Amino acid sequence: MAWDDERFLVPERVCGLIGHPVSHSLGPVLHNWAFQRLGLPWVYMAWDVGPDDVGRMMDAVRLMPVAGLSVTIPHKRAVMDYLDGVSERARQVGAVNTLHWHGTKLLGENTDVDGFLAPLEDTGRAFDSALVLGAGGAARAALAALQQLGVPDVRITNRTRSKAEEIASDFGVQAVDWDARAENPAALLVNTTSLGMSGRHIEESPWLAEAFPSDCTVYDIVYNPLRTRFLREARSAGCHVVDGLSMFIHQALAQFRLWTGQSFPVDLARELLLTHLRG
Repeated sequence: MAWDDERFLVPERVCGLIGHPVSHSLGPVLHNWAFQRLGLPWVYMAWDVGPDDVGRMMDAVRLMPVAGLSVTIPHKRAVMDYLDGVSERARQVGAVNTLHWHGTKLLGENTDVDGFLAPLEDTGRAFDSALVLGAGGAARAALAALQQLGVPDVRITNRTRSKAEEIASDFGVQAVDWDARAENPAALLVNTTSLGMSGRHIEESPWLAEAFPSDCTVYDIVYNPLRTRFLREARSAGCHVVDGLSMFIHQALAQFRLWTGQSFPVDLARELLLTHLRG
């Protein structure tokens, strides 16, 4: 056996995900495939880090050969206190989903905005109005992206109106009542809630099946399942649909570029993840 057998190579750099929980993440599947495809002796791991352990994890990151991290719920805001700097975009969104090094400084970025925008740009459509459903971190990224896209009329709605109003104030958009959401048709409907996600909400939708505007674009950031009830009913109503897997891949691609300076093919990445999701 030769000592250069790739089975026995020790990774030169480590990337990974911190969150709680992390077992559902497609990150290890995607990034490890990309490292292998490009011949990089790197590895991507997932660390389940509870809220009380964020500080210790961030201390460890500075001691290990960590090239970068993905950050998911519930730590996207908490990690900001442990960084040497945060990008203007991440500050605007109020959340960090990516950590990377610039020299000796550990910096925070938000690639959810890039991830959200890319599939919309691929549709070739222009939008004069948008309604964002939900008021969490993903909604903030969606609003930042829609403003970057130049959509003139953007609204937000949430079951708890006060949360929608807080974000609406931050971004200078209008908050509307959840119960009146169907009375606010838009060219683009965006679901950033957990309704439709695999688990106890899988058969739920944030929208009424009979209330989809004709020929609108319907975007669901949920990617498991790929075809949520929201998207199925939208397609049946004649709407153009965008699934959450596209956003996931593009935000991961932006992370990968920050860490490695290289890219991976989006079409092959989608095939990989579709195969994985289908089991």
